[in-house]
Amino acid sequence: MLEELSLRDLGPIRSAVITPASGMTAITGETGAGKSMLLSALSLISGGPANAKRISVGASEAWAQGIFAVDGTDDGTHAADAADETVGDDADDDEALAGGVLAIARRAGVEPEDGELFLARTVRATGRSRAVLGGKTVPRSVLAAVAGELVTIHGQAEQLRIASAARQRDFLDHAADDGRELAAYHAAWRELADMDARLERLRSQESSARAQADYLRESVDRINAVDPHPGELEELKAKRDRIENAADIAEGVSHALAALDPSQLELADSPAEAPGASDRILEAAQALRSIHVSDGGFDELADRLESVNADLADIVFTLSGHLGEDVGEADLDTLNARIHDLDELTRRWGPGIEDVIAWRDKAAFDIEDLDASPEKLAELEAERDRLHEAAAKAAARLHEARAAAAGRLASRVTEELSSLAMDGASLEIRVTPREGDDALDANGGDDIAFLFTPYEGSPQLPMGKSASGGELSRLMLALELSAADMHAGGGDADGDGAGERGSAPSDMTFIFDEVDAGVGGKAAVELGRRLARLARSSQVIVVTHLAQVASWADSQFVVTKEPPDADDDDLGVVTTVAEVRDAARVHEVARMLSGSESEASLDHARELLASSRLPLAGAVGETD
Repeated sequence: MLEELSLRDLGPIRSAVITPASGMTAITGETGAGKSMLLSALSLISGGPANAKRISVGASEAWAQGIFAVDGTDDGTHAADAADETVGDDADDDEALAGGVLAIARRAGVEPEDGELFLARTVRATGRSRAVLGGKTVPRSVLAAVAGELVTIHGQAEQLRIASAARQRDFLDHAADDGRELAAYHAAWRELADMDARLERLRSQESSARAQADYLRESVDRINAVDPHPGELEELKAKRDRIENAADIAEGVSHALAALDPSQLELADSPAEAPGASDRILEAAQALRSIHVSDGGFDELADRLESVNADLADIVFTLSGHLGEDVGEADLDTLNARIHDLDELTRRWGPGIEDVIAWRDKAAFDIEDLDASPEKLAELEAERDRLHEAAAKAAARLHEARAAAAGRLASRVTEELSSLAMDGASLEIRVTPREGDDALDANGGDDIAFLFTPYEGSPQLPMGKSASGGELSRLMLALELSAADMHAGGGDADGDGAGERGSAPSDMTFIFDEVDAGVGGKAAVELGRRLARLARSSQVIVVTHLAQVASWADSQFVVTKEPPDADDDDLGVVTTVAEVRDAARVHEVARMLSGSESEASLDHARELLASSRLPLAGAVGETD
């Protein structure tokens, strides 16, 4: 609910503060006085476009601020991430609305203070604007999102938005109070959409999976064709080295044995010319043992020499085994070809032969998994069919709720229109279920159209393309009032028992402009009465030039043009905004009735104000 609207340097209004009533507030004044600037201020704080031409003459910027009371606020102990919480199904309308506002505000890092949200907008002469929410600069879109939960403007431009199919669907769902069916459908749709996304990913991956399986099979076949064995590559390379260096090996071994133990060469038909190292070490050990001194340690040294000789004998034995070694008659070309094949495997799937073998074994399991994907896909497609059937059933239940509400809402609106100087006008709301595989979307399976007939005999035309500004404003009033009656469970359209304040209150503020265009006499009285009825469940602000409408308001503000002071002649006409009460209001209503403040017009004004009262809620025997 709007508690206060402040503006500065907007058009002819230098400064104004309006504190509208919680029920109905009327904004009146002579034509051209600047009433439209109040709507401009509301449009600005609602995220509307900024127009530097509306800045007051001589001012550098215009500013507007709205203070809204947000019911359902907490004590400020919510965590920052509470912005993403949703309202439960059992929350009432107040809590749902406040929850939406709070969620948007908290996502922007703003917390209401004492249950109030401040929405402000500054427009500079350069054309740039600055949006502020709760004292924090935010994108204009955030301001628009918050205001969208708090304010509905039915003006010449804003109300044309109802021409969109999405707005009409949302309005019907609001009137139908089909939150349970809508929530059930949204849950079913999300599951179906998630499954569709999963299947699309799998189908797009199916061709790549087949290609991957083919690659794995070809790779495994190639590895199996080579048939590698652990350690084989190292063995083959060592064997090739021995073959390629056989002469060098034989020569080196012979020289080593000649130095260590020439007797081994004798076995190979190579006569020894001198004793070897082994003989010399053994001779040295014997010489040391021949020393008969008890404390010289010569025996210990002899032991060490004999130990060295034993190691040397082992080396001699190993080398002698290489004398005359037959390295085989292996074909080096064949050997190199095998090594090449194994090297190719290690380059692609190595680094070692053991790694190649491990990769081959794992690839065999992967092929089985990839080959099983068609069965998995078929399983998921069957699950998708089940989810689609569940979503279709939820859409059917939602369709039934919408269709039933559409009939009731259209009937109520048509009745209201006849009381708003629009005899012969009617509204039809069509809820047409779509057909085909793609019938469902995120909002159900229905095409919804509001078709308006402005006068008897006129063809039905889409709403927004078949009415003047005043007719569309009255149509929107009839829609809002009928929706409020349906929420409150009210009776006939002419009764006053529906939408009683306190029975189904709403935090929404409705702004009506041009709603009284082309209306007069009894129809004007009925228009005011219906605005007052809507104000029992919502805050209503109406800009009007009809006394029969203004007289129903709980509070009235007058916009007045005043000539500039002599010192400020360059600033042009200045407009003031002031609330009128008691006698001052009687004088304003009299002016609106006859353009004068004669005693007769004053009496008429008093009579009109006295008669413009709805019966008390629940009163018995009261009639219109």
